[in-house]
Amino acid sequence: MHSTDPAGNPNPEGAAPPDEVTADLDRLNTQLAEAERNLAEMRETVLRERAEIENQRRRLQRDLEQARRFANEKLLADLLPVLDNLERGLAATGEDFAALRGGVELTLRELTRVAEANGLKAIDPAGEAFDPERHQAMQMVPTQAHPAGSVVAVFQKGYVLNERLLRPALVTVAQAAD
Repeated sequence: MHSTDPAGNPNPEGAAPPDEVTADLDRLNTQLAEAERNLAEMRETVLRERAEIENQRRRLQRDLEQARRFANEKLLADLLPVLDNLERGLAATGEDFAALRGGVELTLRELTRVAEANGLKAIDPAGEAFDPERHQAMQMVPTQAHPAGSVVAVFQKGYVLNERLLRPALVTVAQAAD
C-alpha cells in the first residue's frame, strides 16, 4: 500500500512523511548554523590569541633590546667619579709629581672599588701553582728558589667577572733547575 502526499503524489513505501522531513531539515539547518557560529567564534579566538602572542613577542623583544642597551648602566654610572678624578688630575698644573702620583693612586683605588662592586676580581697568582684554566704561561724559567710549576712572576693580571674568566693572567712559570 502506498501513501500519497497532500498534493496527491505517491510516497514510496517506508519514506518519511513530508512533515518529518521538513522537521529533520529544520533541525539539521539549526545544527549547521550553530556549528558555523561555533567555528566563527573559534576562528575569532584563534586570531585574538595569535595577535596576543605576537604582541607578547614584540614586548619581549623590546624588553630584551632595552636590557642590552642599558645592561651596563650601573657600571658606567659608578665609573663617572673615576672619570671626574682623571679629568681633575689632567687639569692640575704644576710640577708636583708626588701630588699627581697620589691622585693617580686614588683614582686607581676608586676604579678598583667600582670594578669589584660590579663583580670583577683580579687574578694575581704570584707564588701560586700554575693553573692553565686561569693563567697563560708566557715563559718557563729554571729555578731552585721556587717549586716547579709555580708562578714566579706576573706580566699582566688576569680577571674574572662573576666567577667567569674574562682574561687569563700572563705569567712566568718555574721549572726544575738542572
